[in-house]
Amino acid sequence: MNRILFLLLVFAGIGLACNDKEYPVEVIDHPKQKNTAEELADPNAFSYLALGDSYTIGESVEEHQRFPVQLVAALRSKGLNMNAATIVARTGWTTDELASAIKSATLAKSYNLVTLLIGVNNQYRGRSSDEYRTEFRNLLQTAIQFANNKVQNVIVVSIPDYGVTPFGKSRDPENIAKDIDTFNAINRQETQNAGARYVNITDISREAADDDSLVASDGLHPSGKMYARWVKKILPEAIEILESQRQ
Repeated sequence: MNRILFLLLVFAGIGLACNDKEYPVEVIDHPKQKNTAEELADPNAFSYLALGDSYTIGESVEEHQRFPVQLVAALRSKGLNMNAATIVARTGWTTDELASAIKSATLAKSYNLVTLLIGVNNQYRGRSSDEYRTEFRNLLQTAIQFANNKVQNVIVVSIPDYGVTPFGKSRDPENIAKDIDTFNAINRQETQNAGARYVNITDISREAADDDSLVASDGLHPSGKMYARWVKKILPEAIEILESQRQ
């Protein structure tokens, strides 16, 4: 049903908008996340907070295919006792919207692992790189605070390039790629300045230009297969973070 609606809107030339601005994604609510008490049922297990947008909530894939869920499964397979991921993410969110949602969410004071992936909607809505830098920097500091102020326990994930998808190919993919590179240069620099970890998955996302299996059925978002590729790159950093916290 969602795919049919998506195609009708694309063919009709109608943008999916919020606040009079287009989103590069279908603007639909994701299922409400479990509260902190439910997520952190085992006090002896490692905790993980995933902050982001559609790429973190896993728009158009099954729940078990979301990258935070796949990451937890991969960490468990390595013998690490993990609680389910706590996810604060929604399709369409920009940096300021994520920041606002974090403030209103019921979260634990700290987590053993935190990931941050945000910015594609800033780019799509035409927001400035200067604004992105300021708001990303603030979000990164928030992520560090949730990592018990241990900057080395935070992983920033680069923004994927949606210009190679069927949706993006009709919207000036060369310019999209240029913009994504600019925004990623900013989040990489801010991550390095703060001393956090950085994982580049943008190159993987661009492989979707020649591999349809890496794109979800909506023609825009990553498939579970692509998310698995991301997890393979994120996993070594996550293992190192959690192994350093073993008692």
